Amino acid sequence: MAEFLQLDIVTPERKILSDSAVEISVPGKNGYMDILPGHAPLISELAVGEIMFRNASGKPQHLACAWGFVEVLPDKVTILAETAERPEEIDVDRARKAKERAEQVIKTGSNEEQLAAELDLLRANTRLEVASKSQK
Repeated sequence: MAEFLQLDIVTPERKILSDSAVEISVPGKNGYMDILPGHAPLISELAVGEIMFRNASGKPQHLACAWGFVEVLPDKVTILAETAERPEEIDVDRARKAKERAEQVIKTGSNEEQLAAELDLLRANTRLEVASKSQK
């Protein structure tokens, strides 16, 4: 069994990452999935959340992602995300403003608007959480 997984993360705009990983955690549609080398093959839908992986150095790396798909093979994981951002790429002020807007809509909007705002709030909170990890 291989020691590492090849991890590739791409969005419609660009390749975000290509690295080796010893462990990967992704936000699946039905909850987080932890992936280790030798994992059984699968394809799953992604939700809004944080991608965490450990590379050869063992240091955890974090990215914010929203929607897409993950393909898992025993020696490779490919993430096709609608959006994905490294901590240093996240505009914290923009994320805070998005969070405030979403919270306001949740308080005052219609049911449909509230449902959309809950996803916006989750995405903003994820972006803020990932951004904060680059400062630690």
